Parts: sequence; structure tokens; C-alpha cells
Amino acid sequence: MLDAQLQTQLQSYLTHVKQPFELVATLDDSASSTELRQLLDTIARLSDGKITARFDGQASRRPSFALRRPDGGPDLTFAAVPLGHEFTSLVLALLWTGGHPPKVAPELIEQVRALPGEHHFEVYMSLSCHNCPDVVQALSLMAILNPRVHTAVIDGALFPAEVEQRNVMAVPLVLRNGEVFLSGRTSLEEIVAKLDTGAQARAAAAIAAKDPFDVLIVGGGPAGAAAAVYAARKGIRTGLVAERFGGQVNDTLAIENYISVLETDGPRFAAALEAQVRHYEVDLMNGQAVAALQPAEQPGGWIGVRLANGAALQARSVILATGARWRNLNVPGEAEYKNRGVAYCPHCDGPLFKGKRVAVIGGGNSGVEAAIDLAGIVQHVTLLEFADQLKADAVLVSKLRSLPNVTVLTQAQTLEVQGDGQRVTGLRWRDRASGAEHVLPLEGVFVQIGLVPNTEWLDGVVERNRYGEIVVDAKGHTNVPGVFAAGDCTTVPYKQIVIAAGEGAKAALSAFDYLIRTPQPQPEVAAAAT
Repeated sequence: MLDAQLQTQLQSYLTHVKQPFELVATLDDSASSTELRQLLDTIARLSDGKITARFDGQASRRPSFALRRPDGGPDLTFAAVPLGHEFTSLVLALLWTGGHPPKVAPELIEQVRALPGEHHFEVYMSLSCHNCPDVVQALSLMAILNPRVHTAVIDGALFPAEVEQRNVMAVPLVLRNGEVFLSGRTSLEEIVAKLDTGAQARAAAAIAAKDPFDVLIVGGGPAGAAAAVYAARKGIRTGLVAERFGGQVNDTLAIENYISVLETDGPRFAAALEAQVRHYEVDLMNGQAVAALQPAEQPGGWIGVRLANGAALQARSVILATGARWRNLNVPGEAEYKNRGVAYCPHCDGPLFKGKRVAVIGGGNSGVEAAIDLAGIVQHVTLLEFADQLKADAVLVSKLRSLPNVTVLTQAQTLEVQGDGQRVTGLRWRDRASGAEHVLPLEGVFVQIGLVPNTEWLDGVVERNRYGEIVVDAKGHTNVPGVFAAGDCTTVPYKQIVIAAGEGAKAALSAFDYLIRTPQPQPEVAAAAT
């Protein structure tokens, strides 16, 4: 199950287990049960007696295993063989159950422990989903910290009948007390905020009490992180507010073109970005959406940033690094059937469509790569491209056309996602050459048609082009004094991680240059603005 190198690493991790506990497995005669038995036996053998494995469990899901301390807790079950992207989740669950402290802010731990009520969570994931581990780890930790939280982690590929019955067509999907609670990548902070109704008010009050910043960065992707590091190293008061630190990077499977990093994945890269930002004296406000920007009344004055929770921040300069998001088709049925057949991540949701018919919309690199990946899982893939030829790299197109279960349609305009009220059943499209309309019977639609900048909230405040990108000059200046922008939300071409990081550094240097050449507002003005 685990090669020698991975076993050595695991053995090293398990030295941090401080208190004994059991792994109680419920198995059957399936191949996955055999794999799970081998995995649990290996863990027990490498734990130096601190972890024991039993195989007499009576759980309803087979295969599965529960983690049990002598005190009876926690109520945490894996109905899975947690390898792939979930191996880290397994290791962390073992360490936390064994008393090793999590790397989580103490105040957040206390917030989890204080949550009232009973919470029965079921989180459906797939081992190929790079968005799932954050949710799995968050809910696992909650079950370990709070006896009123009960968590079952379920690999949808092992329980297809259950997935079909519950209409699970996208992962991660979380049910709470039998009802859909959330879907998609979500942090521990966000989950706790949904459960703790007073969290947003407390966060708003704490943020509103902060002193003004020299530079405030809006956005936590590569551009925002680089800007924060460069600004903090100048010794100026730096703040960063982000709705989701890491941004799009969190949703990127493989990164193989960031100079000096031979290969990594999005979540690991995002974690490294956050670690470096936290290494400096940056006031990081994560999980906070920004609602409005108020330019200074005069050059050198205080710029206001209002958050969605009502809190207001002040800064002498602002760097906008809000990034971009996946573009929607904006056709009938897309919103209605999102996560019920309409998906945006082939790596995460592809395994749920095993043996089914799917379409991929978009003929760029992302679309063609998605079609290639899906072809190895599903029955048939139809790729639809609006233009008269695919826009992806030639090597990808050649690979795609070599696959026997792929059909490529060019000059194909998507008109409607059709369904039966519960899930997707087909796709209506128009042949732009002949004008004829067709209906393609299928069970899944994967949308891969590019990006749209997260700049709507700046309408009428900062100059943007017709695509919504913030207009910047060679130094990252916008048309508003003291306001700079960087990364995928700007007019800078080529939306790449390395370019965004460079632009973020440039924007921070430009902001510093602006600050040293601009008179500082009087303290009483700052107090009045706050």
C-alpha cells in the first residue's frame, strides 16, 4: 500500500502521537476492504504500539474505520481508503486524535469547542479532488475537538448507490443533520462562521478597531501575497484582506512552471504563500469579502475600504489584487443544475461521472486537458468549442483526437443545459455553420471557458476595460491616486502565477514610492475617517 519512503515518513509523523487510541474497522470481502486492512495494519505497525487496529466494527458503511480513544471520542469515521489527496487528511486525523496540537489559532480552537448543538456531518469527497482535503481536515478536527460534532468522511467512488440516491454530483459536498450544508472548497474559519451566528459581528468589530495602514492589499493570491511580502519588508504597516487566501491557486491541480519550484500543487503552493506572508508583520484578515472602495478626498489622504460585514478600514495606499474566477456559460439551466451535473473541476468531480456521458465546454488548454482527463473515467466525452478550431496547444489537441471515446464539435454554441428537475439530462447546442440545433443526451457538463476578473465592486470608482480588467500602467498605477492593482484582475496580459507574483511585487514597490513622496495625513484626520 505504502512504499518504503512513505512508510518512513509516516513512522516519523507517528512519533508525535502522545496518547493511545484504536482504529476500529468494518470490512467486507471487497478489494477496497483488503486495501484498507493493509493500510491500517501498516499504521499500527509503524506507531510503536500507540495505535492499534481492530477489524470487528459494525458500521453500516463497508469498508470504513473509526478513530476511538479510551475516553470514547472522537466520533470520526472514514468510509474510504484515504490515500491520494486525502493521505494528508488521514495523517493529521491520526496526530490530532493522538493529542498532537493542530496548527490552528487558539481563538479558533476555542470557538470550535464552544459551538452549541449537535452536528452530524457527512462529507462526500473523491481521492482525486484537490479541493476536498481542506473540508475533510476541517470537519475531522471539529469532531476531534468537540464531542457534539460527528463527522463521516465518504469516498463517493466506493459508495455509488449512496451517491446516486443522494444526488451527489460534485465534491466536496457536506450534509449536516441530513441536509445540504455546503459544497466546494471551504476553510475551517468559514465553516465555523456558518455555525457561529455571532462570529461575523465579532470579526467586524475587531477589524473596525484596527489602526490605519500604510498599505492595504485586497486579495490573497500570488499577486496579493507578493505585494504583502514586499511591502512588509519595507517596514511599513501592511494589511491584507482576502475572501479566500490563495485565490485560484487553491483550485489548481499541478504547478510545474513556477521558476525554482520544479513541481507542486495548488493547495501546497497557497499554503507556502500564506506561511511566507505570516512570517512578516502583515495583518492578515482572511475570510473577509470587500464591498466598496472610497478614494481619498485629496492626494495623500486616507483611502477607505468597506468590508461586506460592515467594517471599514483606512489606508494611505491600496493595492487591488482580487484575481479572477471561472467564467459561467450564462445559459438557461446552468445555475439550476450547478453541482447537479454542471461542474467546473474535472479533477474533483470526474470520478462521480464514471461510466457516464459528459460534455466539456471550451477548446482552450483547460478544456482540452479536462476532456483528456475525463476520457479515462467516463463513457464518452463531447468537447464543444464556439470558434472554428480548438485554441489549445497542438500537442494537447493531438492527444485529444487520438482518444476513441471523444467527439470534438467546433462552431458549437451552447444554448441550454437541460435536466429533469433533479439532475442534468442533456445539452442543447447550435451548429453555427448550418444554424441547426441539436440536443446531446448526457449526464454531466464541465465548463472550461476562461476567467472573469473579480472587479464588479469597483464599478464607477476605478477605470476598467470592457472585459472588467483594471487599467494599469507599467508601474501598476490605476487612475485613482494611491490605488494600485496587480495580477489577473488587471490589463496585464498572460494570466500566469509567476506574472501575478511579479506584478504584485511591482505594485508594492510603486506604493512605497508613492508613500515616501506623499505627505502623511494628520493623526486626527485618520481618527475622524475611522
